[in-house]
Amino acid sequence: MPPQAIDFFNLYSHGFIKAAICIPEVRVADTCFNAEETISMAGKAAAGKAIFALFPELNLSAYSNEDLFHQDTLQESVYEALFKVARETASLNLILVVGAPIRVDCRLYNCGVVLYQGRILGIAVKSYLPNYREFYEVRQFSPAEQAISTAIDLGDQKDIPFGADLVFEVRNIPDFKFFIELCEDVWVPIPPSSFAAMAGATVIANLSASNITIGKAEYRQSLASNQSARCVAAYLYAAAGPGESTTDLAWDGHAMIYENGNLLSESHRFSRQPQILFADIDLGRLAQDRMRLTSFGQNARAHKEMLGRFRRISFEVAPLKGKLLLERQYPRFPYIPADPEKRDQRCYEAYNIQVQGLAKRLESAGIENVVIGISGGLDSTQALIVAAKTMDLLAYPRSSIKAYTMPGFATTDKTYTNSIRLMKALGVEANELDIRPSCIQMLKDIGHPFAEGERLYDITFENIQAGERTSHLFRIANMRNALVVGTGDLSELALGWCTYGVGDHMSHYNVNASLPKTLIQHLIRWVAQSDQFSAETSEVLLDILATEISPELVPGEEDQQPAQKTEEIIGPYELQDFNIFYTTRFGYLPTKIAFLAYCIWRDKRTGLWPDLPEEKRHEYSIAEIKHWLQIYLLRFFKLSQYKRSCIPNGPKVGSGGSLSPRGDYRAPSDSEATVWLKNAERIPEHDD
Repeated sequence: MPPQAIDFFNLYSHGFIKAAICIPEVRVADTCFNAEETISMAGKAAAGKAIFALFPELNLSAYSNEDLFHQDTLQESVYEALFKVARETASLNLILVVGAPIRVDCRLYNCGVVLYQGRILGIAVKSYLPNYREFYEVRQFSPAEQAISTAIDLGDQKDIPFGADLVFEVRNIPDFKFFIELCEDVWVPIPPSSFAAMAGATVIANLSASNITIGKAEYRQSLASNQSARCVAAYLYAAAGPGESTTDLAWDGHAMIYENGNLLSESHRFSRQPQILFADIDLGRLAQDRMRLTSFGQNARAHKEMLGRFRRISFEVAPLKGKLLLERQYPRFPYIPADPEKRDQRCYEAYNIQVQGLAKRLESAGIENVVIGISGGLDSTQALIVAAKTMDLLAYPRSSIKAYTMPGFATTDKTYTNSIRLMKALGVEANELDIRPSCIQMLKDIGHPFAEGERLYDITFENIQAGERTSHLFRIANMRNALVVGTGDLSELALGWCTYGVGDHMSHYNVNASLPKTLIQHLIRWVAQSDQFSAETSEVLLDILATEISPELVPGEEDQQPAQKTEEIIGPYELQDFNIFYTTRFGYLPTKIAFLAYCIWRDKRTGLWPDLPEEKRHEYSIAEIKHWLQIYLLRFFKLSQYKRSCIPNGPKVGSGGSLSPRGDYRAPSDSEATVWLKNAERIPEHDD
């Protein structure tokens, strides 16, 4: 479905599907009641705009029938129930997977029946039957490998595909291919879904009964999570709920939806009421990850003969139209966990990765000194506290850090004061070097009008200041047997917001190269709040966090300090970091990135952390999202790759956080942004 042909504000337009797991009340052997419950819950799943709904194992008969499964009366009533469900859900735009015992060639099989608009598309068969402890399934059922027929007739339908080798493909929803396995199938060393995923299935649905015992729920979670991660797939797991026989067992109605190892939704266990679990599954992300993970394809090739045995059942569904936003809670800050405990752990790891990287570089170079420029802004602050901790780790004196504040034509009193305070609080060697005389000399040498008194604040004027700072730092490093520690961050690299070669682009080693601006802010706050240094240091760090982000290169009036505000020029870092993450980590279309951004930034209530301060609860219209995304796309794909093609060494910090040409990201320096900008034109200006 081409994006221009469907609704922008509809999740199905952007590589998502909405899936549901239904945990109905069942009555043992009461197929009429079970059919009615199935029909009712299917209607609710369709009303919730799901395209796919999964029910538990043998839900039409109930799982705990024991030898009642061998009664002709029960078997006949199961077929009647199945046909009734098919008839009465025929008007729903919903793929339905229900559990039923099906008799074929004088054998009984535990099956998952796939229905769509009144037709049976295929019948999946359980491969592995538990026959240990409380389970006696081999007494009632036969495993899939014993099936003789590969297609059967049921009711007025002929040649229905039957077996454990069926992959269902929805032709008009890109990347929507699903496979059905049943309960024990995922508990074996090599689940059938492992091969199905390599054969193309992106969604695995498991009809399970799974009685509950102490500790079993955690094991189920581990199985579903790990299988979804190994298969790079969505994994839907539906366990039997209220109504199954408690003669010897109990049931908790445990349902889970995982996507590539991440939990999207989970049911309330031990509920006495039926439940429907919804989740928005990102099929595009799964397809992207599989494309990038070369080992996934290699593993598939190793089992090429096995994968070739799968049968494909291809069909189309009616489009789901209208405005349908994501209910899935994407984080506003993808580089930073919303959970405070996980956030602290992420900051701890990121900070120590930086420290370890710098420590190794100093040891390898046989150098004990570093030179660093301190501006009183975020990036140089982070680099300085990394350098300080590195010296502590190596048992070098902090005086080995030769820190220089280098005021220029637009340095504000606040940043200047904070740079002095921070150097003093950390006990590093504090130096001040006024770059204005050397800047004026260069401006005079090249004949720039500013040297003659004209207030021309052009790019030359700005870059001379950046260049002079770096030039001084490198020569000081030569003189003092030191390495220049870089300060530029990932966000600036992505946007090209750095002065090439002679500016903050260059250093001997850049500890911040893999850190986006939003993460740097939280790292500094974490360092301040976790008492990594003195109380005086923490006080300065918090003051720096409250400072307007600015390059401070263009002077302003006294009541207009700073004159330059970075985020008014290149966009809010919180939005641009969001754009960077989903462009570089997943390769999403601009339209999809904008849709995600709109779903979580459209008002102050969406995508929030519980502890996010009120002043950070921003909102953006779709027009604003489009505007800043277009600026990002132009700068990233057209204007700035040459800067990233030759960046200094620096440690990779996060899975979505490296633009090094030696690491995660390789691209030509002279590519065009045309196709990305053309796609971005499809983003609307209004949300009505």
